[in-house]
Amino acid sequence: QVQLVESGGGLVQPGGSLRLSCAASGSIFSLYRMGWYRQAPGKQRELFAVILSDNSTNSADSVKGRFTISRDAAKNTVYLQMNSLKPEDTAVYYCNAYTGTWTSRVPRDYWGQGTQVTVSS
Repeated sequence: QVQLVESGGGLVQPGGSLRLSCAASGSIFSLYRMGWYRQAPGKQRELFAVILSDNSTNSADSVKGRFTISRDAAKNTVYLQMNSLKPEDTAVYYCNAYTGTWTSRVPRDYWGQGTQVTVSS
């Protein structure tokens, strides 16, 4: 199995910054991609940033220029640097990994427990 542990959420004022981390552990065979989703109250969970095994990235227009996704492949850890935060960024942030394991090479999605990010004055 694969476990994802997130850290770094909290309360921040508009215009502030936060850095989220997500460490993947377990019998990871081939980590194809990691990404960040978020879910605001009353809304669907949305993918807004992803990083592939070749370190290429993609992000939603709503966060481009403000959020940066990166990873440390040796540690199977993905980071999300969030700058210029806005109240509309308030949500529960979930880490996602798409990977196979040593027991099942077929890749599937794994999820972190979620971390709350609140942007408010």
